[in-house]
Amino acid sequence: MDARVKPAHDGLWMRYGILTVALLLVPCASHAQSCPAPLASANRLVLAVADTMASTTATVQRYERASPAEAWRAVGGPASALVGYKGVAWAHAFRDFAHGDEPIKIDGDKRAPAGVYKIGNSFGFAAARRRNYARITAGTVCVDDVASPAYNTIAARAKVGWRVHGENMWRAREYRRGLFVDYPTDRAARAGSCIFIHLRLAGRTGTHGCVALPERDLAAVQNFAAPGAVLAILPKQALPRFKGCLPQ
Repeated sequence: MDARVKPAHDGLWMRYGILTVALLLVPCASHAQSCPAPLASANRLVLAVADTMASTTATVQRYERASPAEAWRAVGGPASALVGYKGVAWAHAFRDFAHGDEPIKIDGDKRAPAGVYKIGNSFGFAAARRRNYARITAGTVCVDDVASPAYNTIAARAKVGWRVHGENMWRAREYRRGLFVDYPTDRAARAGSCIFIHLRLAGRTGTHGCVALPERDLAAVQNFAAPGAVLAILPKQALPRFKGCLPQ
């Protein structure tokens, strides 16, 4: 072959190779972009997996990754948690992921909401030096009254009054330590409220819709979530519906 032709021929194959690599990468990028928010951009994940939609317990594992383009890596060992007394149901915001007759969450159903949510600040009864910490004091209430504009918010009884229905958090021992969950609800649809990660009390067999962990594991999640993390609550049967988004 003429030496003057060879460079052009090699250049053609180089361009073809680059194009091939680019085309192979496109489906991966597209798939990554299809992950639901806030999971798509998260670098820290607390994954709670229940065996079935009716399970009252879940296995909780922490994961992290350097960037959304990298694979998840397990951090620490798994922990056993309680979820709803009646299992889990798809949150209103994630109802499109439901298959068949899988339930959709409504307020008061005693089911933990399946979906993915940002984890908020830590809270507790005691004073703490922890950054972004909310102390639960007398009068702190989480409003679960669908008739109230304060639905699904933390408020003070002095502001919302005593007629508004809500969880008087300072009176509940399970709220001695915990984390808020940024749960996207819908008041008109009675889509659920006051979702937390909180302390698991001895003798309890479920929650009213939260995730409850033993204190040691809860403290680890508080430390882990401080820089920003998301919580995924999912039944095992739904994991393939988030293929490419969750740890393998």
